Amino acid sequence: MSNKEILEQDAVSMSETMTPQEQASLLSGHRMWKTEKIDRLGVPHIVMTDGTYGVRYSIQQIEQDEKGGQDFAAFLNVVNQRAKDVEIAWGTMKPATCFPNGSSFACSWDVELALTLGTALGQECQNLGVHLLLGPGINIRRTPLGGRSYEYYSEDPVISGDIAAGVINGLQQQGVGASLKHFACNNSEVERTTMDSIVDERALREIYLRGFERAVRQSQPWTVMSSYNRLNGVHTAENRWLLTDVLRNDWGFTGVVVADWHGIKERPESLLAGNDLDMPESESRKAQLLAALEDGRVDRKIAEQSCRRILSLVQKAKAAERRDTQVDYNQHHQLARSMVAESIVLLKNDRKLLPLEAESCSRLLVIGEGATVPVIQGSGCATTVPTQVDIPLDEMNKLAADQMNVRWIQGTSELESLRDALIEEACAAAAEADKIVIFASTENGYDGEGSDRTTLALAPGHDRLISAVAAVNPNVIVVLANPDAVVMPWLDEVGAVVETFFAGQAMGGGLADVLFGKANPSGKLTVTFPKRLQDTPTWLSYPGENGKHYYSEGIFVGYRWYDSREIEPLFPFGFGLSYSEFTYSDIELDKQTLRAGETVAVSFTLTNSGTCSGKEVCQLYSRYHQPRLARPHQELKGFCKVELAAGESRRITLQLPADDLRYYDTGRGEWILDHDLITLCVGTHSRSLPLQATLECQSAVARYRLIQHDTQPVFVLENPIARGMFNQFLQRELSINEQDAERILQHCANSFFGIFTTFDRRLRQSFDRKICEQLIKEINQAIKQQEIDA
Repeated sequence: MSNKEILEQDAVSMSETMTPQEQASLLSGHRMWKTEKIDRLGVPHIVMTDGTYGVRYSIQQIEQDEKGGQDFAAFLNVVNQRAKDVEIAWGTMKPATCFPNGSSFACSWDVELALTLGTALGQECQNLGVHLLLGPGINIRRTPLGGRSYEYYSEDPVISGDIAAGVINGLQQQGVGASLKHFACNNSEVERTTMDSIVDERALREIYLRGFERAVRQSQPWTVMSSYNRLNGVHTAENRWLLTDVLRNDWGFTGVVVADWHGIKERPESLLAGNDLDMPESESRKAQLLAALEDGRVDRKIAEQSCRRILSLVQKAKAAERRDTQVDYNQHHQLARSMVAESIVLLKNDRKLLPLEAESCSRLLVIGEGATVPVIQGSGCATTVPTQVDIPLDEMNKLAADQMNVRWIQGTSELESLRDALIEEACAAAAEADKIVIFASTENGYDGEGSDRTTLALAPGHDRLISAVAAVNPNVIVVLANPDAVVMPWLDEVGAVVETFFAGQAMGGGLADVLFGKANPSGKLTVTFPKRLQDTPTWLSYPGENGKHYYSEGIFVGYRWYDSREIEPLFPFGFGLSYSEFTYSDIELDKQTLRAGETVAVSFTLTNSGTCSGKEVCQLYSRYHQPRLARPHQELKGFCKVELAAGESRRITLQLPADDLRYYDTGRGEWILDHDLITLCVGTHSRSLPLQATLECQSAVARYRLIQHDTQPVFVLENPIARGMFNQFLQRELSINEQDAERILQHCANSFFGIFTTFDRRLRQSFDRKICEQLIKEINQAIKQQEIDA
């Protein structure tokens, strides 16, 4: 049967004609990177592979169909390989563009650029014959120690979800599916395949699921990948509440749920939970499923439903297949270079050491192994074999040309025995230089899948090198390459700090462009940099104990923690300098009150008051005056990136839906808009928000909790509906008038017992339980009806 014929068939009818053996095969995958074909029905394979920032294509495992990685222990050993050993781990690889990694690229705060990235990845997938790219990954960077943080975007769900949606839309517009991952709460590599993430439902909804929800609603990824860990006692791959109730029923996801590789422990249970595709092929799990299908433990209709989803995925992928797609890899390298320049974060620039200019720097000293062997990516399944790699020292020499004498000194070594001599040599050279650029990085091997970092410090010897050189010559510019936040004990000793994170194969060129002023830095941090590890929200609960991660900080993750506790960070969330200066003025709201379902437009004027053109990331935060439940001091609600010429002003408008101002009420099991005054703040980062305007949110819901049998009288009496209905109840049951009933309620107001227990204790009066339960039901129905009417 031809591809055209398979595409014209109805997935519903096909799934209904499949035998149990065919169902078990289709739902179990083929080898490492393909779905299973069904010859009788003419259903072909489709190919998937890893890649959150580049396409990792193994010739042996895809083209030669080697099983590879079937043994779980061997698989985990593979993903622990260092980035430089990727071909040892996965076999011969086809090169692909290694774009800036997630922690780097997200610092661009540019959704349009995310769309461009997705487009480029989609083109390379089409060229390589890949139908489904396993990314992006958007788990919240709960702790800066997280080994896989380099792939993930942020500590905040708004920017995580919006950047992910851009990448997904770009991919899928090219006819290549995305797999949004890892769903959910895979926030550490410590025992990640077995660890139980214990998260309260409000934090789960507002922080850890919110980014996934935004991405799903904005982009409808073809697949979502379940994570390895347990969530509140249930493996996510077998968690019906997560995969069906939330993902499908609440958010409207219509695609395929695929398990992370070997992430399913009990295959029948996972299918019943809504996990459609088990990857990679496992004969034992396939046999489990077939047995359950044959003996009726799994209803055939459930299997048919998942088969339909996979058949629809195959049909969509094959229909969009364009194997003749041509890729200009040089052009993609230039795109990667521009992305680096957009994402680099300038953290410090005292005395305007940057940009480098011949007039103030005829003798430039470059120190560090990273200048000649750049650190461009982390380790694990996302590791990409680059098409080419820019060497930072070479790129700096090109831009320096004949106007600047550039000298390189090694300065650092993984061998402790060499460090003293190398530092001494670096200091001697620094005494003769006008400016010094030092390349520093975190320790190799703690930057990826399978292990978390153990410290926020740089690699051994790097901090000492920086301090020693700065003591000789303070005109030091530190260039950092690291997966997540680091501490900087030498910060006050140096003049400038440039953060690249892991910036991909064009890091050297993009960095040179920023250092020499060919590009104006515009990146902003998407995580908070703490002054010390002890200041982090997870300090007392990470990594957990007895197989459990306790998310004790609740909703107070990242900047929400530092701001609410008034802890001064090393660098705040959203921070980043520019060679330009920007001023904000004239904030205005298009309405003064906001109700559920409405949107408020926040307008302000942005001015480039500097001497060169540049880009600014404008950030919108909300602050709550008297919320019914605890709220962070402030929360990011919107952002945009704006380019302005020197001296140019522009009126900017951000649209803020009321839905984005809600909190999740676990008592009601729903999202609620507070009836409260909210201050909307606009500025350059979370600790610099010069513009503020007050908005009144009007909601009949937020002030009054629903009533239960043991609710204390104070909460009953503060609710006019409940108070009135209890008054009527007492009148009816005790044959008293309204005034006497009100006096009884007032008499009970200070009791710490439940309302009915208080009646029993203070009035020596008990009521029939069924009558009490009916009253509670009627009160709560009346409360909800008033909210609907409002």
